[in-house]
Amino acid sequence: MEIKKITEKDLDKLMDLYVQLSPVNKGLPAQTRDEIWAQIQKDDKITYLGAYENNQLIATCFLAIIPNFSNHGRSIGYIENVVTDEKWRGKGVGTKLLNEAVAMAKAQNCYKVFLESGITRTGAHEFYKSLGFDDTRKKAFNIRFE
Repeated sequence: MEIKKITEKDLDKLMDLYVQLSPVNKGLPAQTRDEIWAQIQKDDKITYLGAYENNQLIATCFLAIIPNFSNHGRSIGYIENVVTDEKWRGKGVGTKLLNEAVAMAKAQNCYKVFLESGITRTGAHEFYKSLGFDDTRKKAFNIRFE
């Protein structure tokens, strides 16, 4: 298995993985997808990572590095949209993927990295805790614009 940056040729599979994450992700028009990808490619603070087996994308997450004034000017890493193909879950793929994302954040002088997970995804929560993520020190809040 190889962890590397996702490329444009993998966007269809990326969209398939996002549908596994949530059915609401189905049906994004290709033109919209391509416009978003072009925006992402212009921002060196955003990295879409993939886990590949035999050159097939089987898991993904993205890492955003947020410049920050506090903590002596050290950045914050934000991991989002973590999903492993259903056929590959429980085989260490997500562990390798997230370990790489965390290592990248650390290498970019982040003082912390955080991720959010749906409140009902208790299995994922246990997985994240097994990797060292702490769910007791902070509480996240969000406002949804739907």
